[in-house]
Amino acid sequence: MDNKKIAELKRTANEIRKESIIITHRAQSGHPGGSLSEADILAALYFYKLRVNAKKPDWGDRDRFVLSKGHASPGYYAALAMKGFFSKKELESFRKINSMLQGHPELKIPGVDFAGGSLGQGVCFANGLAIAGKLDKKNYKVYVLIGDGEAQEGVVWEASMSAAFYKLDNLVYILDKNQVQQTGLTKDVMDIGNAAEKWRAFGFNVIEINGHNMEDILNALDRSDNKNGKPTMIIANTIKGKGVSFMELNHKFHGKAPNDEEFKRAMEELNKKI
Repeated sequence: MDNKKIAELKRTANEIRKESIIITHRAQSGHPGGSLSEADILAALYFYKLRVNAKKPDWGDRDRFVLSKGHASPGYYAALAMKGFFSKKELESFRKINSMLQGHPELKIPGVDFAGGSLGQGVCFANGLAIAGKLDKKNYKVYVLIGDGEAQEGVVWEASMSAAFYKLDNLVYILDKNQVQQTGLTKDVMDIGNAAEKWRAFGFNVIEINGHNMEDILNALDRSDNKNGKPTMIIANTIKGKGVSFMELNHKFHGKAPNDEEFKRAMEELNKKI
């Protein structure tokens, strides 16, 4: 990957972060912390890896993306708008009555394949999409983004067991391991332990990366293009609130929108980035 493309993707990730702050501040509602931690991953997926067509969002051969940690919708919506699935003007309606952009993604949104809600359900749904692809002899890939707090859910491990059993090598889990959940650090609430060893024991190809290093992310996504009969888990070590100093690893910004002063500080910091 050339340096120009890497720099472009970094700028895109920073724009996703800025839009996440803007729309949560405008709505005075939403989840900025997880949106900031996922920004590099979303930039790499939507502007490098995913085979999607914004003009034909229901294209049958498209790659599928599932945001299992559905509360982190601000970053997701920003990426979809930047990709051209809908106008960026639509972001101004986030969480307003009658807006299609509510707190969790809904299927009426162009480009959305899964209506996010209860944690853990997206992983199960992604399994189903991958099985359907196998049965229909389609060559699309399915990518699902989960949180490390979400990985405390038992259903995540049931889904992982079934993904390996059905040899879903068209399926890629990405763990946004940002270390923080709603009430504190994940290691203090319920430590999921050595995630790499756990998913390896479940039969996955496991790739562990710095989730804020764009080259690492792209290499991991390319390495996931295997056909060895195993699903892939990319463990992306990230920082909740990445890019805004007072939000980083601060559980208070899991689901709290910035006030006017915090918004100004956050935008000043992000505007100094690439």
